[in-house]
Amino acid sequence: MSGTVRRRLYWAIQWRRNEGLGALGIVLLAAAVLYAVLFPGIFGAGALNKFVQGWFPTALVAAAETIVMLTGGIDLAVGPMVSLGSVVAASTMQSPLGTAGGVLATLALGIGVGSFVGWVVAVARYPAIIVTLAMSFVIRGVALLILPRPGGFVPHGLSDLLAGNRPVTALLLVLLVLAWKLYQATPLGLGLVAAGDNAEGAYRSGVGVTASRISAYAASGMLQALAGLYVAAQTGSGDPLIGEPLTLAAIAAAVLGGVSFLGGQGTLRGALAGSLLMSILINVMFFLRLPLVAQYVVQGAIIVVTVALPRLRAAARRPV
Repeated sequence: MSGTVRRRLYWAIQWRRNEGLGALGIVLLAAAVLYAVLFPGIFGAGALNKFVQGWFPTALVAAAETIVMLTGGIDLAVGPMVSLGSVVAASTMQSPLGTAGGVLATLALGIGVGSFVGWVVAVARYPAIIVTLAMSFVIRGVALLILPRPGGFVPHGLSDLLAGNRPVTALLLVLLVLAWKLYQATPLGLGLVAAGDNAEGAYRSGVGVTASRISAYAASGMLQALAGLYVAAQTGSGDPLIGEPLTLAAIAAAVLGGVSFLGGQGTLRGALAGSLLMSILINVMFFLRLPLVAQYVVQGAIIVVTVALPRLRAAARRPV
């Protein structure tokens, strides 16, 4: 393959991966300007740090949903898993395990649950939408059994570290992106897009499709549990229902960022941009004093419009 052909192929792949992100960037910039008008102090260091802290859980669940969607699956248990992570973190940190043990227990729980779901989907071959819907009820029930109402305890030191005045959350975002880059460089990470784009062809090419799918759900579960841990640190306690709105937010952010429901297409940076736009819109609706239910209307509308637009464009290009 000549150098010219290789370069053209490279840019064609990059164009496909980033298609639609330019328009998202324009919309994101317009939303940021509107937000800055409604809240002039947003670009101050303190206000910006608080905004990033509020955005971070949505960014985490958007990343978690993206990893699964790249394989051609979907996770409808994101919200309940965030709630369970919150409950487990707040319950274990006041036990003999202590803060470090509570953090490790929460992340291990996420990895364990995610690995189990991935095994059922990849090995037992049950549809992801059915498995994760069923698991959402199981996880919600477990969270309520552990803490029927908000409670537990998160050490003030951890809350101050993650939700205080220091830009620790921004650093965590950078680490998330770096970890994603490293994960993509591994055989399991390389198999994500291949498994979602053409699983049979990827398998014949020697890609470990089953292992890639299981690892995707395991990594997704860990990020969801981490989001629950972070929310618990923000509030200082665990809540068995606090993650409920995040399932729809995760799917909306991923789809808005260009991640396909069919798998094999999308980027983490697109999902993070989509989650950022979602957070800005929610804050704008708050300043405009719109009711809380308006958030669900907007998120649902975003999913419908984003999914429908490519089909409408394709239909418009067909000859009559």
